Amino acid sequence: MNHKGSVELLTKRLLLRPFRMEDAYAMYENWASDEEVVKYLRWPAHQDVTISQKVLSQWTSHYHEPDYYQWAIELRESHQIIGSISVVSKNEEVGMVHIGYCIGRTWWHQGYTSEALERLITFFFEDVQVNRIESQHDPNNPNSGRVMAHCGMKKEGIHRQADISNQGIVDACMYAILASDVRK
Repeated sequence: MNHKGSVELLTKRLLLRPFRMEDAYAMYENWASDEEVVKYLRWPAHQDVTISQKVLSQWTSHYHEPDYYQWAIELRESHQIIGSISVVSKNEEVGMVHIGYCIGRTWWHQGYTSEALERLITFFFEDVQVNRIESQHDPNNPNSGRVMAHCGMKKEGIHRQADISNQGIVDACMYAILASDVRK
């Protein structure tokens, strides 16, 4: 892989950019404190903005690493951050990145998550030269799977009781797209 780090990426409506410490309040208000947003995620809702500050401090401390990928999803028109998208794991040997994302409830069902994921798929295949991009969701959260399918990812199956979330031990519905799928 030809790592580039969390460089700024543009779409029609979004700027994907590294987080800054001053994003803590917007992160807290727009998604991190919402129980409904984090329902199927691995981390609990932030109880106050200091938790968001701690998370951002940890994330921003890694931006100097070329293989670290963590972006704020910012609306280009209003400069408001509405969520995050990142590489949550990777495997250098097979050239794989695993993408995770989270977006505030106010912006659900407007195509923003798909737009961000599509841009990352292009970035990782063209610039980083990965072989495989994967993601997963809890089968009880089908909207997340619809985002993956919309972006050309193929459902590979369900790993039974293979993950943990705020719901406990859960199944993991796996999706992936390969560089060879895009070249067809």
